[in-house]
Amino acid sequence: MKTKTGIGQDSHAFETQIEKPLILGGVTFDHPQGLKGNSDADVLLHSLTNAISSITTKNILGAKADDLCQQGITDSSEYLKLALNDLNDWNIDHIAISIECLVPKISPKMQALRSSIANLVNTDIDNIGITATTGEGLTAFGRGEGIGVFSMITVSKT
Repeated sequence: MKTKTGIGQDSHAFETQIEKPLILGGVTFDHPQGLKGNSDADVLLHSLTNAISSITTKNILGAKADDLCQQGITDSSEYLKLALNDLNDWNIDHIAISIECLVPKISPKMQALRSSIANLVNTDIDNIGITATTGEGLTAFGRGEGIGVFSMITVSKT
């Protein structure tokens, strides 16, 4: 059996100019500000997409995502689907996600996040682990200026 591990990161500041929903992992949060970005700015799905790209070596975020945004496709799950297609016959064993933000509180939506991600990547919810921290206010994320996410994915094939 062969195994690969990928890591991805993304961060977005909160939007202050326009009204926009806050979407993380495909889940809408009740929060007065969304995140800045051409797309829905789902920083969690962007981080996961980058983690998959680190395995496949095919970058989705950037030119491909920008082209899709120009076509009006702003749902970050569409970018994730492109990355998942590039995995071909690799099976997802585990996904670990670390979220840093002061707001919103992540814990109340933890199960919804795990379920949404499991459904998006077609794996069991037990294969999704999520942690969240404020980082003790040491970064812009911990001071409430945005959200930062690191994702790690482990895949295998026989």
